[in-house]
Amino acid sequence: MIYGAHALVFSRAPGEARALLEKILDGNTVDAGGGWLIFALPPAEIAVHPTDEAPRTDLYLMCQDIEKTVEELREKGVTFSRAIKEVSWGRVTAIALPGGGELGLYQPRHQTALARPPAGARAGAKAGAGAGKKARAASKSRTRSRPSRTGSPRRR
Repeated sequence: MIYGAHALVFSRAPGEARALLEKILDGNTVDAGGGWLIFALPPAEIAVHPTDEAPRTDLYLMCQDIEKTVEELREKGVTFSRAIKEVSWGRVTAIALPGGGELGLYQPRHQTALARPPAGARAGAKAGAGAGKKARAASKSRTRSRPSRTGSPRRR
């Protein structure tokens, strides 16, 4: 049974990229050994889109208010590589990753498979009372931290 997903970011500046993710995700990490941090992510969804271009996989963080999120991240020193753009499926921008590459950020305009947190809630907050059973279960499994090799997760 699949219980989660693990996303990989390859970087020519991994230390700086990890520091950036710590600013962005603001949540639980575990040290897998030797300072190798693994970050808890908010709940996720996956979709398959048709393409006439070379097949690829993209990773986007989702938010409810892209202007507010961009402002909050800029206050933490996060740099954006693209301006906010209107697209058919939402509003999108990209976070510049140290060592090259981008991490997408978008405010969906379409229905999602996730229960949206109440306005102003942090990414790690539990789903609201109106959320469905699946969303609450996903929230519980997301906030249940796995111990590191040293025995306990890091919380910030």
